[in-house]
Amino acid sequence: MSAERSTAPLSSSVLGVAIIAITGMQLMSTLDGTIVIVALPRMQADLDLSDAGKSWVITAYVLAFGGLLLLGGRIGDAIGHKRAFLSGVGVFTLASLVCGLAQDEYTLVAARALQGVGAAVSAPTGLALIATTYAVGAARNQAMAVSAGMQAIGSVMGLVLGGLFTVISWRLAFLINVPVGIVIIAIAVFKIAETNHERLKLDVTGALLATLGCTSAVLVFTQGPPRGWVDPWVIGAAVAAIVFFVSFFLVERTADNPLVPFSVFSDRNRVATFTAWFLGGGVLLTVTVMVGLLAQDVLGYSALRAGICFLPFAVAVGVGNVLATKLAPMYAPRWLIIGGGLFVLAAMLYGSTLDRTIPYFPNLFLPIVIGGFGIGIISVVLPLCAVAKVGPSEIGPVSAITLMVQNLGGPLVLVAIMAVQQSRTLYLGGTTGPVKNMSPTQLDALGEGYTYSLLWVAGVSILVGVAAFWIGFSAKDIARAQHTKEAVEAGEL
Repeated sequence: MSAERSTAPLSSSVLGVAIIAITGMQLMSTLDGTIVIVALPRMQADLDLSDAGKSWVITAYVLAFGGLLLLGGRIGDAIGHKRAFLSGVGVFTLASLVCGLAQDEYTLVAARALQGVGAAVSAPTGLALIATTYAVGAARNQAMAVSAGMQAIGSVMGLVLGGLFTVISWRLAFLINVPVGIVIIAIAVFKIAETNHERLKLDVTGALLATLGCTSAVLVFTQGPPRGWVDPWVIGAAVAAIVFFVSFFLVERTADNPLVPFSVFSDRNRVATFTAWFLGGGVLLTVTVMVGLLAQDVLGYSALRAGICFLPFAVAVGVGNVLATKLAPMYAPRWLIIGGGLFVLAAMLYGSTLDRTIPYFPNLFLPIVIGGFGIGIISVVLPLCAVAKVGPSEIGPVSAITLMVQNLGGPLVLVAIMAVQQSRTLYLGGTTGPVKNMSPTQLDALGEGYTYSLLWVAGVSILVGVAAFWIGFSAKDIARAQHTKEAVEAGEL
């Protein structure tokens, strides 16, 4: 094993251009997630996307990101975090250019998957660069705070910028990444030092099998409604998904450096946590996408108006985050998660009664805010459960696995719910494709398809609560996990 060490001293101040490069990529990748949601209807109309293609624009990115996230972190360990970061940003920037210039469905979806690959490499290595660029204490704490702030800002700004760009052209949502990416690369080349790296065998096989398994599962749900559930292609995709997942577990048991060590699953509480977060990640992504599409496709909102009207959701999630952070050390996590799930359940049940004649306030506003608040609580407590009773040296790897679980659960739950929506729409006499070609009767069917799908989201939120009930960690366990995680991030442990 060989190592290469940087002789550059750690910075004692977060001020400077290095933080722009490190956190700028996080902002860009977060922006891309929410920008695409409000731009989807315009993309579908301009490129004549199928409904399956519309869902793949989102899921291709999230699947590639979630499936390759752990491998991306290992690549940084193997070749150096600076090299890996530059490679990831470069791939993301190039893919963004292809997305912005795409003239057909297949090019756009392939480029979105390539964006996910770039983000999967740059995201974990960017966080690692914070530890190797800033000194322990105030500087590193401030850098972590800027990083978290960039993600929060990206989630909110993406809604508005997505609508604003789409008014001009949805292509700007991708092309804006090109100059930003070039600036980030230029700063990183000259202002960030290379880190240690070691020779290790990467578990590429495991990463590919996990990604292919999830991709096959998504194919089942995207092709099921238009082709029929007994179509040979759909059945073949289902069989492939099973084969890939079984192969993944077999490979992970014998890999030299497995992406997912099986020891992580030896604790029943952690298994329940991962199950709840897999489903919870699905609820978060599905609510965001389905409500965003409902606002534009059914209520007739413009992309800009939809983005602005969705801002209360982001605010409500933030309020739920803050409250959960304060309550987590005081109450058993299972009750906080179940409580948050009840807010989501109530919001989705109410949302299922809406139709395309309702006003924004209070009819759409209330489920957006109530659901967002519940999701905000869940999204703080579950990641803390994942690292409860975990040693300082294992906090990072377990946190990465938790993020992977969330990012793989998101697209799988989303496509399942979208399949329900499409099947219900077709059953009621509706059609698929761009809304501009639909009659009033078909629009009514589409609206009922969307609201019916919210009942299924309510069902998934119940399953989150059921899984959470089996989480036996105490409030003291969560308080210790919270303290340990903060200390690790600050470099104190």
